[in-house]
Amino acid sequence: MNQIKLRKMLQSFLLEDIGEQDITSNAIFPLDEVGKGLLIAKEDGIFCGVEIIKEAYHLLDPQIEINVHYTDGSRISSGDVIGEVFGPIAHLLTGERVILNIIQRMSGIATMTNRCVEQLNDPSIQICDTRKTAPGLRMLDKYAVVTGGGKNHRHGLYDGVMIKDNHISFCGSITKAVQNIHSNIGHMVKVEVETETKEEVLEAVEAGADVIMFDNRSPEEIKEFQELVPDSIVTEASGGIDLDSLPTYAGTGVNYISLGFLTHSVKALDISLQVKEGNKK
Repeated sequence: MNQIKLRKMLQSFLLEDIGEQDITSNAIFPLDEVGKGLLIAKEDGIFCGVEIIKEAYHLLDPQIEINVHYTDGSRISSGDVIGEVFGPIAHLLTGERVILNIIQRMSGIATMTNRCVEQLNDPSIQICDTRKTAPGLRMLDKYAVVTGGGKNHRHGLYDGVMIKDNHISFCGSITKAVQNIHSNIGHMVKVEVETETKEEVLEAVEAGADVIMFDNRSPEEIKEFQELVPDSIVTEASGGIDLDSLPTYAGTGVNYISLGFLTHSVKALDISLQVKEGNKK
């Protein structure tokens, strides 16, 4: 993750929650009253968020002592102590909710990605994400996918061309859309074309696509379409694929399967902060 961007994001998230001050914690606890907090896993999964814990707490108070016992991508079990934080109780509690919200979401994404990789059980096919991320959280969501064993699709509209059905409808054809792209962008940017029929696949191959997506196609259709595509062109399956149906796509020959549900409807992994009794400095 980009550390400068991460710091700015966390500053914004903390300011949204804190505003002028945490009036509850500040009114109860003087800053010389210190304590320890334990980050506890409440269910099994894949942990993700070491830098969130460290950076967010250090933004609140550089003197907070942080000891995280697991690295990103580690398997954790219910009851595991993920890490410990020690410092002024007011500051520990002020950062609690924001930090937990983020690491629970990231760990949930990493856990689901890992489940998908295991469920597919085909090392020749990579599981990847989409742009269906929570606004403002894309960098964190996509980092969590990689942590869980997946790959990233394009990060935004700026780093890869993807010609979808609406582009094709407005432009008139796949061929014309690809021609327009090649006339207006440099050679470093890859071009992906979304297809739904054999005719569209053949047209995308002829037009010079770098990547061809088979959209909302059955495993049987994908195998048939795959035979039409030269090995030099990367292929991707997407649409209508869920955790239960993933195994049926093993052996289809595609290079990637992109799954929007990794990030757009993720279930957070339950993690809590358990505090220990405080004392004066």
